[in-house]
Amino acid sequence: MTRKTVKWLAIALLAFVLASLAALWSYGRFAHQVRGPSSHALPAQAAATQVDRAIAPVAQAHAGQTGMVLLADNVDAFAARSLLARGAGRSLDLQYYMWHPDFTGNLLYGEILQAADRGVRVRLLLDDLNVRGSRSVLAALDSHPLIEVRMFNPTRAREGTFMRGVEMLLRMVSVNRRMHNKAWIADGQVAIVGGRNVGDEYFDAARDTNFMDTDVAVLGDAVGEASREFDAYWNSPNAIPLSALVKQPSTELPALRQTLATGLGSPSAKPYLQKLAQSPGVRSLVEGQRTIHWSKAAHIISDPPEKAAGATPAPDWMTPVLIHDMASTQHQLLLISPYFVPGDAGLRWMSDLRRRGVELGVLTNSLAANDVVAVHGGYAGYRVPLLRRGVALYELKANGKPDGSLFGSSGASLHTKAFVVDGRTGFVGSFNLDPRSMNLNTEMGLLFEQPDMARELQRLYARKTAPPVSYRLTLTGDGLNWHDDAAKPPRIWTREPEASVWRRGAAKVIGWLPVESQL
Repeated sequence: MTRKTVKWLAIALLAFVLASLAALWSYGRFAHQVRGPSSHALPAQAAATQVDRAIAPVAQAHAGQTGMVLLADNVDAFAARSLLARGAGRSLDLQYYMWHPDFTGNLLYGEILQAADRGVRVRLLLDDLNVRGSRSVLAALDSHPLIEVRMFNPTRAREGTFMRGVEMLLRMVSVNRRMHNKAWIADGQVAIVGGRNVGDEYFDAARDTNFMDTDVAVLGDAVGEASREFDAYWNSPNAIPLSALVKQPSTELPALRQTLATGLGSPSAKPYLQKLAQSPGVRSLVEGQRTIHWSKAAHIISDPPEKAAGATPAPDWMTPVLIHDMASTQHQLLLISPYFVPGDAGLRWMSDLRRRGVELGVLTNSLAANDVVAVHGGYAGYRVPLLRRGVALYELKANGKPDGSLFGSSGASLHTKAFVVDGRTGFVGSFNLDPRSMNLNTEMGLLFEQPDMARELQRLYARKTAPPVSYRLTLTGDGLNWHDDAAKPPRIWTREPEASVWRRGAAKVIGWLPVESQL
């Protein structure tokens, strides 16, 4: 390389650094100027709304405790959100990493719009990374006097891929940190937390691949914790009112109402409307076939919004709290993580558990089932060391949902994030066992100690690691084997099952690159 080339490279690098500093300064000044007014969760009441009347008596009968209902069925999860929106009479506080403006996403937009028309205050907080295509819908909703939309860590550039890309490049250090939290809180009485975003693939409406995901409906003491978590994010400097980013909605509210009503009347809506019609309303969360597990040791845990600004980690952040609880295991630790990249530190930690005699099982996605090939590339190199240490590994099949979806999809991808410790302690939330969840994204979930709830999670793990759904991994020397014990006759794969040459090659190359910290 010539001296002249080095000189120009140095000039280009300096120019980029200066442009990045200018972009960060300009954004910080903008964010401070447009910061919205503070607001807080409205206090729960005893009998003012339908949700109050259904939930308050049950919660009062278990004072000082948290009630938990596992939502492992995708359509049930949709129905629970719809029912809470329909029963709310005071407030809906909604926080999501991703909300697609697709069929089910629009159905739920319709529910919150109808709630606002009844006088319900709606606060909708979305991470900005995935909402560019829905800005017209969101801006129209935001024009309703009782709906406010805020974007977490947004770009100022809203129009055009090029300018948005330039801003993301110049602010890459800050834009790389995302809000991954998920919460649906109705009237301060019920909260749904877990792994699900909002979109067709989360509610069995996608025609190609649907996620196998899990939420928990929470009532009682932990709902207040969820509301305080929401308020912290809503009032943080990173939460920018959409009205400061989009001055004029390209879709007016009346036009949006017509569009949403059309979707509600479509044939695709029929199974969802039937599910809602068959439900006795919000009371279905606390009556009938659902089991409520009560515990005095159940809490919403979350990263603070300051994590997204690069604050110094503290002992009460998600990663140290969860690692502490998992490390307390004496007999068995079962992990479900769709994106699983343990890193060298995680490998040593799991090795220590195995030396103590702990039974350790992990369920994650196979390459064919993983919707993020790069993550699989980061995970693949840890399989042999884990198996050598006696860790049981299972990978979800790409066709691992035997009953398909409402619209014919047989494809499946794991999206549940959960663990169970010794059949007594468990977690369901947004946290993956990977560097991104640990170090970059903000996360939240429910951590509990309750044997019956833990056993329900154990049964969920058993169903998802069963032969019809997942491959069982073993070693022959240094070679990996994927056992399909449900095949007739049973089949053993010696390379990534059902994965294309392109996916195998891409995962292999990514595994060689120094990008693990971003996965």
